[in-house]
Amino acid sequence: MTMMLQSSRRFCNTLRKSSPALLQLKHASSNQPPLNADKNKWQGTLLALAALTGVYTAAASNNEFPNASANVQCESSSGGITLDSLPALRDEDIDFSLPTYTSAQVAMRNGKNMGEKVWMSYGGYVYDVTDFVGNHPGGSEKIMLAAGGAIEPHWHLYRQHFASDLPLRLMEKMIIGKLHPADQDKIDADMDKLQDVGGDPYENEPERHPLLIVHSDTPMNAEVPSDILTREYITPSNLFYIRNHHPVPLLSDGEVKNFRLEVDLSLLSSYDSVTDDNKAEPAIVKLSLEQIKSLPKVEITSTLQCSGNRRSGFNDLRQTSGTNWGQGAISTAKWGGVRLVDLLQFAAQQAAIDTLSDKKEKKTLRPESNNRESLLETLQHLQSILEKQPNLQHLRMESLDGMRASIPIVKAFSPFGDVILAYEMNDEPLTRDHGYPLRMIVPGYAAVRNVKWVSKIQLHEEESEGAWQRGLNYKILPPSVSDATQIDLDRMPRLTEEPVISGITNLERVSSAGEKYHHKNLQPGDTVLVRASGWAWAGGGRNIVRVDVTGDDGESWEIAKITHGANQPFGRAWAWVFWECDGIPARVCDDGHTIEVSCKGVDMAFNTQPHTNKSLIGWIGFSRSA
Repeated sequence: MTMMLQSSRRFCNTLRKSSPALLQLKHASSNQPPLNADKNKWQGTLLALAALTGVYTAAASNNEFPNASANVQCESSSGGITLDSLPALRDEDIDFSLPTYTSAQVAMRNGKNMGEKVWMSYGGYVYDVTDFVGNHPGGSEKIMLAAGGAIEPHWHLYRQHFASDLPLRLMEKMIIGKLHPADQDKIDADMDKLQDVGGDPYENEPERHPLLIVHSDTPMNAEVPSDILTREYITPSNLFYIRNHHPVPLLSDGEVKNFRLEVDLSLLSSYDSVTDDNKAEPAIVKLSLEQIKSLPKVEITSTLQCSGNRRSGFNDLRQTSGTNWGQGAISTAKWGGVRLVDLLQFAAQQAAIDTLSDKKEKKTLRPESNNRESLLETLQHLQSILEKQPNLQHLRMESLDGMRASIPIVKAFSPFGDVILAYEMNDEPLTRDHGYPLRMIVPGYAAVRNVKWVSKIQLHEEESEGAWQRGLNYKILPPSVSDATQIDLDRMPRLTEEPVISGITNLERVSSAGEKYHHKNLQPGDTVLVRASGWAWAGGGRNIVRVDVTGDDGESWEIAKITHGANQPFGRAWAWVFWECDGIPARVCDDGHTIEVSCKGVDMAFNTQPHTNKSLIGWIGFSRSA
């Protein structure tokens, strides 16, 4: 029989109860080979975890799991865990000597006091994660949510842990014992109750285009196939790459109507309103979508890129943490919305109105939508604010899904930074996957700073709290660092502007006259001519001034022709460029039938891309610019 798994936890529980071997995996001690080198030891757990995801193929035979349904399959997707080639668990892999702990004993090791151990349980096992907390890719704040307790309810939401076998390989050395069966049964029952009462948090996900390459669907992480990435300069909204951390917020019509953006101006000690003799204390202002859309609309064409784009090139050399992106986690759209500086000024004026209303003063300071300061007046006004408030350093943003990030105030306030609060994408309302109803667009910055589903913004002295700003996530570690506990993470800068980057999307062999060429047997070392095309982009608004292409490992370079995006404003080139190059001499590799062609972008500061990944690769695998 074949079926779609509706309750992943129940299926996992069935496997656990039907096979005692699942709870008796041999503990990996220092004198044993790593479990990723001996897949037998993890077959049962991998099968259960694969079932949990609801997206990976898993087969359970009646011999291996007598009480489990035979030939159960999940819908498969690219990447992730597959078990069809794994041999059965062997008797010699079973270890009955591990100590047994209760949930109460685990709860005592919650790491709340300095120097205390941090224990957690999962799937019938107890783990000592003390030394891993500082290395958790999602940040220590996230992993500590499960400190002293069960991991199951957290992974029920953060299902990216099932997208590869990396979490299991990291956990294999942390097993210190088994959880008492009665306590594990209670956790299983609680998970069943959570499924029955709360439902699946991902059950209301939007529909996605079938051409997208899906790396995980809970949460959705999907990229654009290389062969269509540069088909159009403006990426169609339904083909725009998707990078989500949580279930996509779903707002009813009533919730949209009652939606209010919270703008916290409390840091400002005073605000000069329209007239000098009227001063009001800024506070927290809540703005409706109607009010926001009444402000002057602007449109910005900007490229967004996931910081892990092209991570698979790192993984070819050394396994990193995170989604195994190709080159398709990048897209470009025309965003429509209001300038952030206009929004903040309007919010400050609205605060003044509210304050005067409280004092029963009969003055109306509400600005008309077409009443705007001149550029000079805006610059003078913003400069005055910064002079009066030297501690004002950051604009914090918070999302409906709980994500928090921030950008420097110099970027937020700059009239040349083009930061907008968008409500449109490609002349249509934002889609749910891309931030409906409001999304911050921070051109030239990593996409994680372009916060989706924005519900709150705040002027603040310090950057945002949370894993996406201060944690290990989105910090670029030196290639030599494999243990984040060895460095002062607070001193490591977080990712803002992206480096220069480029990619090849089309490659074909041509004759010397430029026509397609499809014959003649090739020998290693032969030279052929090829035509290539692709894209390039640099963060920070730095214009791409040149793209170079080589087919002989950098011995010679051809200059590509930039075909789209070359005429962007100097220093405000927020979008990518397309390029093409003909007649590239390429050397045939040793196998006699392949060639290697590379490209490198050069931005207006003459930054370029390094020749190899070796000097860039870090544990997290961000910003692969080689």
